[in-house]
Amino acid sequence: MGASISFIRNIIDQSYPPKPKFSVDDIPDLTGLIVIVTGANTGVGKETAKALLNHNAKVYFAARDKTRAEQAIKDLKEETGKEGIFLQLDLSDLPSVKRAAEEFLKQETQLHILFNNAGVMTPPVDQLTKQGYDLQFGTNVLGHWYFTKLLLPALLAASKATNGKWGRVIHTSSSASLFANTLKFETFKDHPSRKKAGTEWLYAQSKLGNVIIANEFARRYGDEGLVSCSLNPGNLQSDLQRHLGPIRKRLVSLILYPTPYGALTQLWAGTSEEGANMNGKYLIPWARYGTPNPVAQDEKLGRDLWTWLEEQVESI
Repeated sequence: MGASISFIRNIIDQSYPPKPKFSVDDIPDLTGLIVIVTGANTGVGKETAKALLNHNAKVYFAARDKTRAEQAIKDLKEETGKEGIFLQLDLSDLPSVKRAAEEFLKQETQLHILFNNAGVMTPPVDQLTKQGYDLQFGTNVLGHWYFTKLLLPALLAASKATNGKWGRVIHTSSSASLFANTLKFETFKDHPSRKKAGTEWLYAQSKLGNVIIANEFARRYGDEGLVSCSLNPGNLQSDLQRHLGPIRKRLVSLILYPTPYGALTQLWAGTSEEGANMNGKYLIPWARYGTPNPVAQDEKLGRDLWTWLEEQVESI
């Protein structure tokens, strides 16, 4: 009973946050910093990139769709006077993830902030990644994990060069992470139990996976200067709802906040001086510390997931 009450309070706290105390005006000058935002072509990612450009960061727009990304870059150049850089990245295709990381590392030796922001939410359950993984887990977790792993040399180099001030990875999760009580490894690839679980539970599982992996990066590389944290950006109006039916979309819209709010928490983690001390933390709207799903603190589960992830990319 006590656990249920705590769960309900946690959901309410994250769904109806108080007025934010952090704003984009609090972001310091980011001149000289190199940043990647996955999914920067739309929604929260675009708002995040806009704020970074406005504060003089060099921003790579990592996205699958070149046309949409270049349009976003053009839009934000008109708004900010600063121009982002397109980086081709398809998180649902592991060779594409590897190519994107290699292309970035040809251009840069340091990466100060990585926003693992992109994601897919509740697509038709029959959709899979290029390599046959569940589309949500393959994109939201496996793709981002592999991208981050490949970029670790640049992240750690940035940390070393700045005495630990930079070298941050911000993993965008969701309040949906609270609704998964475990990881079902057999559902990571096409399997009868995956379709039985349903697309909404699979989304919750992938968002729990984001928190678990954020914690695992924190444990494994925190001593080397990496800062890895995860967050719930809030209930937001964005392209993520594109797969919802019209009735559910209307119901969900009643508790949604404008998209710019969704960038606040990850910008707080990524750009504030306080962010350097957020390794292993879980953040909630708007720019507050929160309590994650207790399952995300299971270190054995974290190790098991990490081992599974490593096995998937051995032949890439």
